[in-house]
Amino acid sequence: MSLPPEKASELKQLIHQQLSKMDVHGRIREILAETIREELAPDQQQLSTEDLIKALRRRGIIDDVMKELNFVTDSVDQELPSSPKQPVCFTDRHSTLLKKIHRESLGDGTRMADSTTMLSISDPVHMVLIKTDIFGETTLVASYFLEWRSVLGSENGMTSLTVELMGVGTESKVSVGILNIKLEMYPPLNQTLSQEVVNTQLALERQKTAEKERLFLVYAKQWWREYLQIRPSHNSRLVKIFAQDENGINRPVCSYIKPLRAGRLLDTPRQAARFVNVLGYERAPVIGGGGKQEQWCTLLAFLCRNKGDCEDHANLLCSLLLGYGLEAFVCVGTKAKGVPHAWVMTCGTDGTITFWESLTGHRYIHKPANPDESPVAEQPKPLYPYRTIGCVFNHQMFLGNCQPSDSVEICVFDLNDESKWKPMSEEAIKSVCAPGATTSLPPFPPLCASTIDASVTSNEIEMQLRLLVSEHRKDLGLTTVWEDQLSYLLSPALASYEFERTTSISAGNEEFQDAIRRAVPDGHTFKGFPIHFVYRNARRAFATCLRSPFCEEIICCRGDQVRLAVRVRVFTYPESACAVWIMFACKYRSVL
Repeated sequence: MSLPPEKASELKQLIHQQLSKMDVHGRIREILAETIREELAPDQQQLSTEDLIKALRRRGIIDDVMKELNFVTDSVDQELPSSPKQPVCFTDRHSTLLKKIHRESLGDGTRMADSTTMLSISDPVHMVLIKTDIFGETTLVASYFLEWRSVLGSENGMTSLTVELMGVGTESKVSVGILNIKLEMYPPLNQTLSQEVVNTQLALERQKTAEKERLFLVYAKQWWREYLQIRPSHNSRLVKIFAQDENGINRPVCSYIKPLRAGRLLDTPRQAARFVNVLGYERAPVIGGGGKQEQWCTLLAFLCRNKGDCEDHANLLCSLLLGYGLEAFVCVGTKAKGVPHAWVMTCGTDGTITFWESLTGHRYIHKPANPDESPVAEQPKPLYPYRTIGCVFNHQMFLGNCQPSDSVEICVFDLNDESKWKPMSEEAIKSVCAPGATTSLPPFPPLCASTIDASVTSNEIEMQLRLLVSEHRKDLGLTTVWEDQLSYLLSPALASYEFERTTSISAGNEEFQDAIRRAVPDGHTFKGFPIHFVYRNARRAFATCLRSPFCEEIICCRGDQVRLAVRVRVFTYPESACAVWIMFACKYRSVL
């Protein structure tokens, strides 16, 4: 992908400024003089380009330059080709981040905003620190919102500051490190503001934010008192008005939802549900006993570590479905045995209520049972795993379930009926959750295309599994003969399985079964075992497969003319999420 001419010119100027700052030209002149003086013979007067490059590399000049020139973009409209959430490498202790400052209004993208306009843009820079171990497992270390507008009051358009990064969850009061930051406006502002003006604006915003949060809290308490007066048993229902984020800050649950468009990365709502499903599931860690740790992650933190709790999955799926123009809500309730859970609901224009399970991608049509029917009358049997529901919400609405029973099976989802659903004031929600509100989270980042090469990764995992199977059979005193053609014939089945997970439509099995019948001679037996993972660790997947008696029977197959096959198919999704399908198979001659 090529850069537009203006962006190329801008990038060249940045590189030139960085090289000048490092005094690279002066260091090259010194190396050149030393090389000519020390390494050239008296009769040799010319130094080739290759000799100079070798001398620069030997003295570490080239490595220093490459470490310094580490650019990451944070561009909402994605004009630059690099990823908005590409991780910054901290090993060299020097990294550069470009953040485009702009407004989401017509015509503003054609001209440079002045300092006064920038001062009114209250979106902070959200920085997330992730730790990745040698096995590829990620851990959220810190999440920090940087107020960048202090640079508007610096005389030369540059300022430096030091921030202390705190831990997350139960460690939100524990320091994890210090980050030195240098802020610089590019291109430089024609006119800077006084530091007093900037400080006054920030102080006014803090006061305004505190007042809005106070008023919303007062309103929420009043709403809750009214809700309890309807029926005392409402006190035991899961009505979630506030939730703590990864930094331990209480936020209205509506602020975790915003319509999110996937661009060209996801084509349909069902494909979006599949994408959310393949993101890893992990409950917030708990120190000691006492049940589940309360922690909802902001969207950037969730996407950066590619895993989260059921609430994180539900919030992301609801945001994506809203982006597709559906009327979507997050539901908070319980599953079997009273386990708290969150899922997504969409309301069709014809009144159809559809539940979306964000952890599996399954969809369920809700048909409420009639509690007044005779016990002998046949009632629709629910297929969904949900038992009770306390509230539903999205970015604009919050409604508490005030029906006599909170059982999902008999619940009526007519959200306009205030005798069944008690709504919060949309104006109150808008005051703290609307885009641009100083209390709301910054705009959601755009989804990033996958950086995984599906073909290369599929082949790598397949080769590793072949080696693991061969070693396992060798330990059992068995030889291993692979049949490449049989392995290839397994591909349509894996593609069919993924297609069915995405669309709920089964297709292609007839061709696969016919091909297998032709590949397996008379008197031979064929066995196959498909399995699905959301990670790319071959050794971990193999250990999981061996725990299945049926898969172990295939891998450890004994008999006459045993031929083994394995096929891996990686399906990539945004944010480098992936669905990994593996099928082990064998064929052998049956001996009575």
